[in-house]
Amino acid sequence: MNQELERHYVRHPSDVPISWSLDEMAIAGSEYLKNVSEGGLAFMSHTRANPGAIVAIHIPAIDPQIILRGMVVWCAPEAGQFEVGVRFIDANNHFSMRMVEQICHIEHFKKEIFATEGRALSGEEAALEWVHRYARDFPK
Repeated sequence: MNQELERHYVRHPSDVPISWSLDEMAIAGSEYLKNVSEGGLAFMSHTRANPGAIVAIHIPAIDPQIILRGMVVWCAPEAGQFEVGVRFIDANNHFSMRMVEQICHIEHFKKEIFATEGRALSGEEAALEWVHRYARDFPK
């Protein structure tokens, strides 16, 4: 792994569910983001992805629905799964920036709900509740 490339952007932890495809073939099972930044993301997968492969990533909790394209830059075994690092193909893409912003808001919302209401939400629960409450007001 290239540490300089890996640390170029601030990473935000997340456990929001995603789906992804490789070479036009859908990957079965639910996967979860591990972290996200302006330059890319990492997720845990039951399937190995080879560096250099082009992937399409769909994050159901993000509104409006988008598909992000990226290139696998690394894939490492971790706890019986694989941690997959993806660099957005167009790091200046408006949609990737919007996705990062929404995920940061969702993670903040999750912490706020725990602090104020004592409810411990999963990433998926927080995303669904945040989208229901705030997505319509999120800048387009």
